[in-house]
Amino acid sequence: MIFTVTDAGVTAVITPSGEIDSDTLPGLLSAVHLLPEFVTGVTWDLRQAQFVDVAGLHLLVHQRSACQEAGRILTVVGLGRQPKRLLELAREVSPAGRWDDFMPGGLLAAAG
Repeated sequence: MIFTVTDAGVTAVITPSGEIDSDTLPGLLSAVHLLPEFVTGVTWDLRQAQFVDVAGLHLLVHQRSACQEAGRILTVVGLGRQPKRLLELAREVSPAGRWDDFMPGGLLAAAG
């Protein structure tokens, strides 16, 4: 897993490359904890994420909570076919998870 964090003013853009799974999840979560306090927005750009498993769902849920607690705006962009399908399946199994938030046009996307 290779990821980059760029700071575009007050928004950090995190771009994982490769797989988002249980092996890569801790590193991705630690990247967010290292962001400076002045960052007011976090964008997860998943264009280069070739595969996302349930760890990716955990990442998104964690990020939604962490951003709400920190007063940051969370945006998810670049969902490929496989991650989008995973979110659709999660929505079918657990609609209360508010998975549409992470989909294009969802509440989080509208905020960003």
